Amino acid sequence: MRIRTNIRLVMGTVVLWMAVVGACAAANLASGWDPDAFRGQQTLQIMTTGAEEGAHWSKLWLVVIDRQLFVRLDGRTFERVKENLAGQYVMLKIGDREFERVRLEAAPEMSGKVAAAMADKYRMDVLIRHESHPMTARLIAEPSPLQLSGEPPAGN
Repeated sequence: MRIRTNIRLVMGTVVLWMAVVGACAAANLASGWDPDAFRGQQTLQIMTTGAEEGAHWSKLWLVVIDRQLFVRLDGRTFERVKENLAGQYVMLKIGDREFERVRLEAAPEMSGKVAAAMADKYRMDVLIRHESHPMTARLIAEPSPLQLSGEPPAGN
């Protein structure tokens, strides 16, 4: 009888631990990241770093669809993102907030919805939509190494 109770306790603890780990992995851990709160913003800025030009801030329109933040990249910004020395991460400014580690994830399946949302939100999209937008991207803020460990990143 006591063995069954102990097994149930261990199994319950394991299930609870797995649920907590799963919830943490599914949740975006970057402090202050809430795409729905950005819905009213008109623009955001991403910083890329080029080998020759150094840091460059690009201003982009944004839309929020299904609690996710999306942008369309014009050709020049797309090239900067591809050549970014920081790899897949950019720094982002939106409203009065800054996020140091934001990943741009290609979202070609959302290009139609994003284009329609941009047309609804921005009057000037009547002109802009005819320009080339080689990438529709979902922006995902990730916690910085400092947020995860409480320690500064190695080498700092």
